[in-house]
Amino acid sequence: MTELWNQRWPGCPPVGHQLRGPYRDVWVRFHSLPESKRYPQDETEYAIVLERYNTVLDELFAGEDVYVINPKWTAEPDVPPHQPDAGYWQSLLIQDDPDPEFRTYYHLFAARRRWQRGCIDDLLRDVADDKTADVLVTDARLERIHHPYDGGADVFLTTPEERDRLRDRHSSWLSSHPAGL
Repeated sequence: MTELWNQRWPGCPPVGHQLRGPYRDVWVRFHSLPESKRYPQDETEYAIVLERYNTVLDELFAGEDVYVINPKWTAEPDVPPHQPDAGYWQSLLIQDDPDPEFRTYYHLFAARRRWQRGCIDDLLRDVADDKTADVLVTDARLERIHHPYDGGADVFLTTPEERDRLRDRHSSWLSSHPAGL
């Protein structure tokens, strides 16, 4: 998986917020709630958040196998325990510091599954509530990436044209910010 990642996304680690810089030409951001509201406050708003996440995920991955990549952040280089359905992929030193107590490691775990609408709703709710972060959902070829965050999702596609088609289908979910943030 690491070799495939390096071929498809060279020069960038599998960290969602870092992809936007080098891959801006295939990136689009969708907001999870109307008027760019960041956090859902009731079940009606959670339904909107999950509908938006799942609509885009369906368009990207319907009927395909996906990797759901979920990181664990630690101050230790040792791989922490993980969920039984996810395998350890790799660890990255994100914040190097001469003092070991201030180093930050990013341990990535990946679960491969057949994409079905709603299959990761619990995880997406945790992302929306900022209980977990930096989740990536990608097809088995690592060509398309959905990076949900609390407030929306960054999506990376294969070409600027594919990005534009997806962006145009969901234009009411875009930010009014000039940079698309």
